[in-house]
Amino acid sequence: MNVEEFLRAATEASGVSGHEASVAHIYEEALRGYVDDLRRDSLGNCIAFKAGDGKPPRPRIMFAAHMDEIGLMVTKIEERGFLRFTTVGGIDPRTLVGAEVTVHGRERLRGIIGTRPPHLIPEEERTRAYKLEDLFIDVGIDGDRAEQLVSVGDVVTLNRPLLKLCSDRLAGKALDDRAGVAALVGAMEHLRRIRHEADIFAVATVQEEVGLRGAVVSSYGLEPDLGVAVDVGFGDMPGLGEHETIKLGKGPAIVRGGTVHPRLYERLVETAKQHGVKWQREVEPAGSGTDAWAIQVSRSGVPTAVLSIPLRFMHTSVETLSTSDVRETSRLLALFAAGVDAEFVRGFEYDLTTAQ
Repeated sequence: MNVEEFLRAATEASGVSGHEASVAHIYEEALRGYVDDLRRDSLGNCIAFKAGDGKPPRPRIMFAAHMDEIGLMVTKIEERGFLRFTTVGGIDPRTLVGAEVTVHGRERLRGIIGTRPPHLIPEEERTRAYKLEDLFIDVGIDGDRAEQLVSVGDVVTLNRPLLKLCSDRLAGKALDDRAGVAALVGAMEHLRRIRHEADIFAVATVQEEVGLRGAVVSSYGLEPDLGVAVDVGFGDMPGLGEHETIKLGKGPAIVRGGTVHPRLYERLVETAKQHGVKWQREVEPAGSGTDAWAIQVSRSGVPTAVLSIPLRFMHTSVETLSTSDVRETSRLLALFAAGVDAEFVRGFEYDLTTAQ
C-alpha cells in the first residue's frame, strides 16, 4: 500500500461522524485481495475479516481505528443566506475563521467561514477568542436560494487537500484517525504474507468523535478475545512538554495505563524489540479517549491495547504526521497478530505482579 496515496483519498473524502460511507468505500477498495470478507454492520462500521490457519476455535483479534472526522452542522439559515452552525465533535472555534468548507445540502455548496473584520470590532473585544456565535458560513447565495438548497441539520466539512511537506511529512484534515485506518490496511497487507493462527477483524469504526459508538456495537457483535485500538497521540511541537507528547518519526507509541491490559502491553513491546520495529511509550493512567475503552468494557470484558500514531495540531485542518510512523504501526500490528495463539489468550486476568 502506498500510504500517501491512501491518505490523500481518505482524508479528502467527507466523513463527519454519522456520515462515513464514502470513507468506508475507500477502505473496502484498499483491502480487496487482502481479506476473506468485507461487510458493514447496521451502524456503518466496516469490518474486514481474515481467517487464521489455527485449529478451531481460533483466537479472535479485533483491530479498530475510527474513520469519522470532526465537522460542523447547520443550525440556522439567516435571511441574507448566511448559515449559522454548531460543531460535530471537538473543534476549537479559533481555528475556523477563514476556513473553506463544503455544505452538504441538496447540492454540495462551497463556502467560507467568516466573521466581522477587526476594524469593526469594539476595541475591548479584539483580544478575546472567537465564539461560535461570532462566526457564519457564506456560500454566496441569498436567503431564498439558500432555503431551497440547505436545511437545518445539514453537515459541513472542512476543505483541505492533503499537503506533502518536506521529508515524509503530510498535513491535512481528518488524519485523526484515517492514519489509523491506513495502518489497518497496511497490517492486513502484511498478514497476507505471514502465517497467523488467529482470526483477524480489522474494523474501521464510525462515530468515535461523538461517543465511541461504532466501537461499542462492533466489539459487542464480534466478541473478540483481544482488541487493539489504533488512534493518534499528541505529536511533539513547541509549547508542549516532552512528557506530554510523542515524537514524529520514532514509530507508534505503545500505551500503558488503565485501558491497557499489562500482558498485551508487554507482548507488544517484546514484539517491537524482537523485530526491530520503532516504538515509544505513552502513559494514559485512566482512559485513552479512544475506541479502546468501548472494546475493553464490551460484554464481560476484553483485554485491550492502544497504539498511538504521533500527530501534530490535532483537531485542526492541518494535522501533521510522518508516514513512516503509519508503516511501523502496520508492521507492529501484523507481527503482534502473528504471535497470538490459543495459549496466549487462555485465562486472561489482571495480574498485579505483572503490572508492578
